[in-house]
Amino acid sequence: MKLAVCLCGVLCFAQAPFRVDVQLVNVSFVVRDSRGALVPNLDRDDFDVLEDGGPQKISFFARSTDIPMTLGLIVDASGSQEHFMKQHHHDLERFLKETLNERDRAFLVCFGNHVRLVSDYSNSPRDLVDSLHDYEKNKGEFPELGPEEHRVLGTAFYDAIFYPITERLATVDQGSRALIVFSDGEDNSSAHNMLDAIETAQASDVRIFALRYTEIEHGRMNARNKYGISVMDRLARETGGAHFDAREKDLATHFREIGDDLRASYTLAYHSTNPAADNSFHKIVVRSKRDGLIVRCKTGYYSRS
Repeated sequence: MKLAVCLCGVLCFAQAPFRVDVQLVNVSFVVRDSRGALVPNLDRDDFDVLEDGGPQKISFFARSTDIPMTLGLIVDASGSQEHFMKQHHHDLERFLKETLNERDRAFLVCFGNHVRLVSDYSNSPRDLVDSLHDYEKNKGEFPELGPEEHRVLGTAFYDAIFYPITERLATVDQGSRALIVFSDGEDNSSAHNMLDAIETAQASDVRIFALRYTEIEHGRMNARNKYGISVMDRLARETGGAHFDAREKDLATHFREIGDDLRASYTLAYHSTNPAADNSFHKIVVRSKRDGLIVRCKTGYYSRS
């Protein structure tokens, strides 16, 4: 049995996973107009779907609104983020107050060279922020995610994406799921790599929203800064999320956009013309037939045997 899902939106998003026949591919997405406003009243005839360049026939279509959210909040506490911890606190609290309601839930993970579960599921912004304060006082008292690893260097960024998905979000079967990542995207000690993180997020219908905090010395970016930027951008783009520079002054607007996109989606399904479970990657494109509308998708799915 194969799980095949595409997530879309101008920040593009999925609902609960569909566990279905190997030939059926399910696509959840959000549409915005050229001004950035959500477009809520489209029908199946307003879209074309392509897989590996070949047109697909839509066999199911639905609209959903007010979807509950399950979020993983991933805060980088490695050495490169020491100067940003106060801003992490401020932005995390603002994001939660802007986005979370009583139907939602979130957990908090912090990482340096260990990936630690700082708060399990909660719908209380105050409890989650207080847990971040507690972590800073005594990091070692919080349980680790993933197997015990011997890490020499200080930043297990990809593991901090991989394990919260496999050990928390992958088992959620209702609502929309996402990681909100506060980091610079730099890694030097993970057991997993960027492609592992991307594929795991795609397979589990998890969108990644990257809030990037880059420490720039002497007004110029170095090679590691540039690498981290490209990583954060790719993780978001491949999973149907979004990438923001935390130095921007309109983060509150971005936070509202994230919440809007996670709560509203279209869902369609089609029987793939490439049904073989051959472990290959299949690229999906969903496009609107109406001018001026923007549909973003994660890039596709792996057809795992």
